[in-house]
Amino acid sequence: MRRIKDWPEGDRPREKLLERGAEALSDAELLALILRTGDAGSKTSAVDQGRLLLQQFYSLPKLARATTAELCTISGIGPAKSAELQAVFELARRLGDHSMLPGCSFTSAATVFQRYRNRFLHHNKEVFMALLLDAKNRLIRDVRISEGSLTASIVHPREVFSAIIKESAAAVLFVHNHPSGDPTPSPEDIAITLRLKQAGDILGVRVLDHIIIGRDHYTSLADLGHLESA
Repeated sequence: MRRIKDWPEGDRPREKLLERGAEALSDAELLALILRTGDAGSKTSAVDQGRLLLQQFYSLPKLARATTAELCTISGIGPAKSAELQAVFELARRLGDHSMLPGCSFTSAATVFQRYRNRFLHHNKEVFMALLLDAKNRLIRDVRISEGSLTASIVHPREVFSAIIKESAAAVLFVHNHPSGDPTPSPEDIAITLRLKQAGDILGVRVLDHIIIGRDHYTSLADLGHLESA
């Protein structure tokens, strides 16, 4: 095995980044800069390890969702490198969150999808959130309600609307993800949406939509007409 520092200078990931910019590097090369070293036991370089991670988990989004135990099944990846990888992906997620500041206006389901898709990208479970809005549909704050498959027991109007009332929100958008990547609503999704809409009507809070976020697209239950039937 040739060490990366023995490679021609133009081929080394660090030098390549400094000379040509990060966008010039492949996913495996960027991962190599995080890993820093390869695996001496299997005589692989850090770039080889980056390629192996991508092969094992098929894509960056799936790699970003990998647990420590899953990462450590790769030769040369121990708890330290696993922690470094997870830290980088968490920073990327938090960077995406900075576009969702209080005062942002939500004018359509597409706007919600654009601003929240990265936030849900690394979750292996369904996460249900409420976006609390003022009278002009500007974000007050978002609230994480539950994690796990949606059922009436974990998404209960009492817990959902207690936060909404506390913030004196005039309206609310509900958002949750489908880790499978397919945003097609389940019967449970529809039933919970109707239940929450009815509770909102009683409390005088406008339930504007329930948006299900998939990998590359979304489903708006308002666009499908489910809120009209509540």
